[in-house]
Amino acid sequence: MGLQIAIDTGGTFTDVVAIDRTTGAITAVKTPSTPADPSIGLLDGVRKVLAEVGADDADLDMLLHGSTVATNAVLEHKFAGLGLVVTRGFRHMIEIARQSVPDGYGNSFFWVKPPRLVPLHLVREVPGRMTFEGAEIEPLDEGAVLHAVRELVEDGVRCIGVCLLHAYANDAHERRIGELVRAEFPDVFVSLSSVVLPEYREYERAMTTLIDVLVKPYCKTYLQSAADEIRAKSGDIPFLIMQSNGGVVKHSTAGEKPVTMLLSGPAAGILGSIHMARLAGYKDILTVDVGGTSTDVAIIEDYAPMYTSSSMVESYPVKTPMLDIVTVGSGGGSIAWVDPYGQLKVGPRSAGADPGPICYGRGGTQPTVTDAAIALGRLPSALIGGAIRLDDAAARGAYEDLGARFGLPAEEVAAGALEIAAVNQVFGIRQVTTTRGREPGAYAMVAFGGAGGLFATEVADLLDIRTVVSPPNPGNLCAFGLHVSDVRRDYIRTLVRQQSAADSGEILGAWTELAATGLADIEAEGIAPERIRIQRIADMRYFGEGHEVQVTIPEGLAGEAALAHLWDDFHRVHDQTFGFHYRDKQDVEIVNLRIQAIGEQSRPRIQADSTARAPAAPFGSRRAYWRRTGWVDCPLYRRTELALGQSVSGPAIVEEYGSTVVVAESWSVRADPFGNRILEKSL
Repeated sequence: MGLQIAIDTGGTFTDVVAIDRTTGAITAVKTPSTPADPSIGLLDGVRKVLAEVGADDADLDMLLHGSTVATNAVLEHKFAGLGLVVTRGFRHMIEIARQSVPDGYGNSFFWVKPPRLVPLHLVREVPGRMTFEGAEIEPLDEGAVLHAVRELVEDGVRCIGVCLLHAYANDAHERRIGELVRAEFPDVFVSLSSVVLPEYREYERAMTTLIDVLVKPYCKTYLQSAADEIRAKSGDIPFLIMQSNGGVVKHSTAGEKPVTMLLSGPAAGILGSIHMARLAGYKDILTVDVGGTSTDVAIIEDYAPMYTSSSMVESYPVKTPMLDIVTVGSGGGSIAWVDPYGQLKVGPRSAGADPGPICYGRGGTQPTVTDAAIALGRLPSALIGGAIRLDDAAARGAYEDLGARFGLPAEEVAAGALEIAAVNQVFGIRQVTTTRGREPGAYAMVAFGGAGGLFATEVADLLDIRTVVSPPNPGNLCAFGLHVSDVRRDYIRTLVRQQSAADSGEILGAWTELAATGLADIEAEGIAPERIRIQRIADMRYFGEGHEVQVTIPEGLAGEAALAHLWDDFHRVHDQTFGFHYRDKQDVEIVNLRIQAIGEQSRPRIQADSTARAPAAPFGSRRAYWRRTGWVDCPLYRRTELALGQSVSGPAIVEEYGSTVVVAESWSVRADPFGNRILEKSL
């Protein structure tokens, strides 16, 4: 037996999907996450699935891993012990940030800046200066560097980000600071902007570098710990980590630059969604991944995900190549609370896996979305095959206490908490649809994650979406998505050149150098050269604009023909993005050159199931509450028993090992041959 195991670590559960390379059999299990040391939950997942299929450590051929550990650290504002070193004169860089205000300047009187990643007293300036072309005009003062770092360490800093002016053009000063820090303080984590993001724009480069070093203690340490344990028991097998760009790399590579893991779990979920939606026949989809701490949404058109080099995690900008995912702090573990103005809020704080929701009976004291769901009868009395027993009475008691503050019964407040959580998810979906000129109702929604099925029809109703796809093992879809990923590396070089004065040889030469690096790095990951593709991309704008759009050169075009396509296609992309263009009226400017090196891996095959079964009958019923209808007896179905061609009308609840799908009134659910459950809105 040769097993390929994929593990996705979330804020509450660690999801595992094993595929037998010989038979193609798929096995999915879940185990509680261990936030203090994610490697424990990861290894528990390996042991659990090996036991489930009757295998041992020697049968493990490959381990793939994705995680929301990095994302959750940012969402939960775990910023303690973080410091920043900058060029003299730039101490207020992250305080000033950008001038943009959410919802425009009409909101400026009410908007409060989010908590700073680094407070001003933990920012240190050092003498030393480079020009934008990379020439040194002031040498680095190494004595000042050591003095600054010593002060930070004395103040409790254990993670230091370094962002010097124009380090993307010449990284010599930053590299030297890194050497000095590591020599004197080997236990201090350090990230250099010239390694994390060798691209201009100091504020975004500083923020991305800070987030990289913020999550490094979490990611680098637990990845190495897990790798050592796996190597001891299963030998030197591939241990690959999903990145935000939808590709995997060696664990050691990911640990050195963990900001690339920021949306690694959600990225895998997008790949799994595309794979299952293709089988179901839906090419334009919205992916909605609801976990314990957050909800991640993305838009897919013609089976193709969208990419970006700039994103926001909560209120913090991150610039690194990634699938275009919007994350909001709304999940099953999100805490319901009352703000100083007496309004009910949900999230972004989460109970996580430890102590977890009140109903888990592990010491949680604050009511969560999961507590609301069980108090409303939407969840069974136990999760993941009975491994976690849920305390209905404790959850209801918490909402009775919360309801007393509003003079409302427990079920009304619990229903309100679910509605607020759903609206939070809707805000995320609108960021990838209506704000980009797309109508949500034109897409099918793929709802997954452990809590995705709880909200699917409620969110769809708010957006006038009429079709929802619940993929097989929806609580483990991110783990499954790891099995359909490729090895991928991204490279960038800032090269600001106007079309009217551009040197074609310089641009093509830069791409050639980046491509050679990409080919070498992907081959080092164990991929044969004939399975490697190179994608060339440029960040471009009209001269005088402040932001860029990405233009991709089709595979097969080379030399001057590739550049001619680039200059010409920019106008189309700009018009598609912003609704206008200045063809023949304004000079075009390249800002960054990018290379994506992609090493193709094999895919598991999912066979259609045409087995004839008798229509499933409810295995029981449970009283469930909806605000419009009150308490109703709701039939319960087992997901695996739904027959092809059978349609079940709501209200109904469909249960399985790792997730629950709530079918609201005016919705129905049916099975397709590939294990999907299709929910459809009645006319």
